[in-house]
Amino acid sequence: MFGFKVVRQNHVGLIETLGKYRREVDAGLSFYVPMFQKVRIVDLAMIPLSLKGYSVITKDNAEVQTNVTLNYHVTDARKFEYENSNSVESMVQLVRGHLRDIIGKIDLNEALGSTSKINADLANAIGDLTNTYGIKVDRVNIDELKPSASITESMEKQIRADREKTAAIAKANGEARSIEIETKARNDATVSTAKAQAEATIARADAKAYEIKKLNDMLASADSKYFTDQQIQAFADLANSAANTVVMSKEDIGKYSEIPVTAQVMNQISNK
Repeated sequence: MFGFKVVRQNHVGLIETLGKYRREVDAGLSFYVPMFQKVRIVDLAMIPLSLKGYSVITKDNAEVQTNVTLNYHVTDARKFEYENSNSVESMVQLVRGHLRDIIGKIDLNEALGSTSKINADLANAIGDLTNTYGIKVDRVNIDELKPSASITESMEKQIRADREKTAAIAKANGEARSIEIETKARNDATVSTAKAQAEATIARADAKAYEIKKLNDMLASADSKYFTDQQIQAFADLANSAANTVVMSKEDIGKYSEIPVTAQVMNQISNK
């Protein structure tokens, strides 16, 4: 009496006789002896696998949690089923071991900023090693590298400190620039004021010098009659004032008395 087994597309069947591998059958209808034989179905399609929360240590002793996803497929159903008790777990341990070695050679900052490079290094390191388990890793990708809570807190504090430092420097630079502009404005105003005052002083000095020059020129061109007229005018002003006492020598009185107008003025003074 025979039994039959339908092997689906992209699968293979492994027929065991009394627990011993006998042959491999492809997709389709396969016959076997139910009491003596068994058919194991192995999926050959690509299978995704997620490895979450795997802890690794960087070169600078920082703990990092990693989430890795990979895609694999079975290349040799016989190896996959019979040469390893758990080929998938063996493959996972291999991936984790190489990931630990790669990240352990770099610092935390480098690890966080170069996941694409880590992915490439990990793929090259795995290579065809998993063929030993009848498996091939088609794609491996690090979805997340997350530092531990204490390291994350320290990094956040450092970032805040850097931001506060940058803000303080910017504020100090702004205040220094403001003081510089204000000082320059005051200096420019002081210079402008001093320059204007100097120009005004020069202008006044020039005007005074011109006035003195004109007076000197006028005095140089005046004859004795001009000075006599000035003296007579002074006597006339004195005669009209309350303080009309004049003290002079006899020679001067004699000299001024020779001038008729002067004598007349002096007579007015003496009659008051």
